[in-house]
Parts: sequence; structure tokens; C-alpha cells
Amino acid sequence: MTAAEAEKLSIEQYTKLVNARERRAIKRSALRYRRLVSEIGKSASSGSKTQIKTHVRDAVILPSWIGKSIAVYNGKEFQPVEITAAMLGHRLGEFAFSTKRVLHSAPGIRATRGSKFLAVK
Repeated sequence: MTAAEAEKLSIEQYTKLVNARERRAIKRSALRYRRLVSEIGKSASSGSKTQIKTHVRDAVILPSWIGKSIAVYNGKEFQPVEITAAMLGHRLGEFAFSTKRVLHSAPGIRATRGSKFLAVK
């Protein structure tokens, strides 16, 4: 499905295309994150290119959000997410990772008994 086709879908048509978990979340979304949906609607009507900041990581991405830029909070900072047609049906939090890859280095001096035989950097 292209972005133009997706944007023409109504919410009722869109809910028939997604999984049951997302369908139920969309059905209940009017109460949970209506402020986010209204802010995205306002930015669409005004035509502004400002990023919308949100803490709502469990919001299901809707067709009307395609092309918008949303800054999603990952627990430390807001990460920008550009919404595309491939993201439909996923959650916002899937695209703003909250953890980084762990990079372990050599043990420090006096870390363990065996480390005294390692060369000091």
C-alpha cells in the first residue's frame, strides 16, 4: 500500500487491516491519547513543519500521521521519528529505542584477582 492510498483510508477501513491488538488500541485511543491526536491534526491543518513532542510511546501510528515528524521520549531525550507508510500499525516506541547496545571493555585495575596479570593500558 502506498502512502497516498493509506492517507485516503478512514479509521474504520484502517482498523480492518491491522491486527486485533492494534485494532483494540485504536478503538480505545480516543480516551488515552486524544491530546496527541489533536496536536497532530492541528499541525496538519496549519501546514507547519514543527515536531510534536510526546511521551506516548504506545500510540498506534495512524494513516493521517504519514509525513509528520514526531519527537518520541525514550526516557532521556526526545528522538525524532519521521512517519512513513511502512510504519502503519506499529507503535511510536518501536522507533525510539530506550536502551543502547552495551559495549564491555577490559576489566579495570584491581577489578578481580585475575586482572593483575593483564597489561595496563
